[in-house]
Amino acid sequence: MGLKETKIHQKIFLLHNKLTNLYRNRFYRFGVPFLLFVVGGSFGLKEWTQIRYEFSQVKGVSKEEAKKMGLDKTRDVTLESVYEDIQQLDIDNWENKRGPRPWETNQTKK
Repeated sequence: MGLKETKIHQKIFLLHNKLTNLYRNRFYRFGVPFLLFVVGGSFGLKEWTQIRYEFSQVKGVSKEEAKKMGLDKTRDVTLESVYEDIQQLDIDNWENKRGPRPWETNQTKK
């Protein structure tokens, strides 16, 4: 080993000792990560709350624009009309159909 290598090993050893001493300190072990979490969390929440204000200014679509887009609402949907539609369904005659599993191919179906 040359003189340069021993100096490098000594510097690495000193750095290792300093880091282990910092790790033993309770403030660096628990306080610094907690403060980073609190400060980082506030910046993260800032981004989330910014979305609220950006989309609060978005207006809905008017009826004319909806008709142009093909979103025509021809009839009013009420609870009674949906109930009548459900009454007309035949719920006594049905068949249980098994869906394909992800590991099955079309050839292994029964």
